[in-house]
Parts: sequence; structure tokens; C-alpha cells
Amino acid sequence: MTMVILTAIGVGGATVFGALMGFIFKKFSHKFADIVLSFAAGVMLAAAVLGLIVPSLEYGGKWGILITVAGIFCGAVCLNLIDKLVPHIHKLMGSDNETHSGTNINKVILFVTAIAIHNLPEGIAAGVGFGSDNPEGALLIAGGIALQNIPEGMVIIGPMLAAGIPPRKTFIAAMLTGVVEVVGTLLGYFAVSIAEAILPFALAFAGGTMLYVISDEMIPETHSHGYQRGATYSLLVGFCLMLISDVLLG
Repeated sequence: MTMVILTAIGVGGATVFGALMGFIFKKFSHKFADIVLSFAAGVMLAAAVLGLIVPSLEYGGKWGILITVAGIFCGAVCLNLIDKLVPHIHKLMGSDNETHSGTNINKVILFVTAIAIHNLPEGIAAGVGFGSDNPEGALLIAGGIALQNIPEGMVIIGPMLAAGIPPRKTFIAAMLTGVVEVVGTLLGYFAVSIAEAILPFALAFAGGTMLYVISDEMIPETHSHGYQRGATYSLLVGFCLMLISDVLLG
């Protein structure tokens, strides 16, 4: 349980760390952001497959493949519905990370709320991983999500400051988006701990949400500024690093 709590704090804290970086580097290049986010996408892709989807097949027994496929699609559909209700970063603010002096404060609030809502299923994915008998895999999943949270935390800061929100309130808002992820991690862990029967579906569901985020948000974002070649290789590096880590820890 101690490991779960520390992991939850680490996953949520990654957003806060990214926010601090956003204060220090208010303007950062698209190339840098794309490379970092692509690396995180590669890590998350490997974590979703190795740490969530493959274990789902193993725990599902003779119905494993059906449970896993159903879980993946349910996870993706769930995030798709959330997207329709509250669009995510690139749909609200565009792909430009420069400050916008004319940014409407209501739009910024919606922007931060969208991040918080999307962080919940990501946190649940981290927590569900600990419901299996593979804590190393769970840590890899959490690590991938935390890596993705750092650049996400960075992009929160600029638009909020540009909208005239005081730095202290800006930081508190960024911190709250991380707190949501902590709550999600604990929810995911307790859900599968209470009802182990749902573990195969929960693992696949969490994997589906991660695959959706990677395909719908991370890859398009990193391929929209002219640095797609570097972004692609960065994704492969992140994916292979996770493969190596899985073999060494396995």
C-alpha cells in the first residue's frame, strides 16, 4: 500500500514538476516539446501493452481475448465521450505554446478543467496496474504516465499567466490537476483490490484509455509542427527503453 501511495504522489507530482518548469521556461521550442512528448508516448505505449493489455489476457482465462478486446474498446469509448464533453489541450488552446495576451479567462478555466478530467482515467490506469501480481510492471506504467504529465504540466502555465491569473493561483490550479491523478490512482487500486474478478477487464480498460490518449492526442500533437521525424524516433526510443526495462525487471 505504501508503494501505491508513493506512486500516486509521484504521478500527480510530475504535473506539479512540469508546472514549475513552465514557470522557469515560459517559452520553449516546439521541437523540444515534441521530442519530450513523443518519448513519453513511446513509454506509455509499451506500458499499456506490456503492463496492462498482456496481463489482462493472462488473467482472463479462456475468455481472456474477449474480455481484453472489450475492455480496450470500452476504455477508448469512455475517453472519446469525455472528449466530446470536454475537449483536451490541443482542441482548446491549439498547438501553440506561446503566451496569448487575448486569451479569454473562461477558455483557460475550461482548458485546466479538461486536463484535470483527462488526468482521472490516467491515474486509474496507474492504480489498476498494482492490482496485478506485477509491481514492477505497475511502476513502469506509472513512470510512463508521469513522463507524459511533465510536458502537460508545462503547457498549463503560459495560457493562465497570459490570461491575467496570478502566479500563485496558476500554480495551485496546476497542482490540483495533479491531485486528480493521485485520486484516480487510489481509485484504480482499491477498485481491483475489492473485486479481483474485474481485474482482467479493468487492466484492458486502462490500456484502452492509454492507447486512446497516445493515438488521439500525443502523436497528432507531436506531428503538427514539422518535427515529426524526430518525434517518431523519440517515440521508438521511449518504447524500446520500456522493452529493455521490462526484460531486465522481469
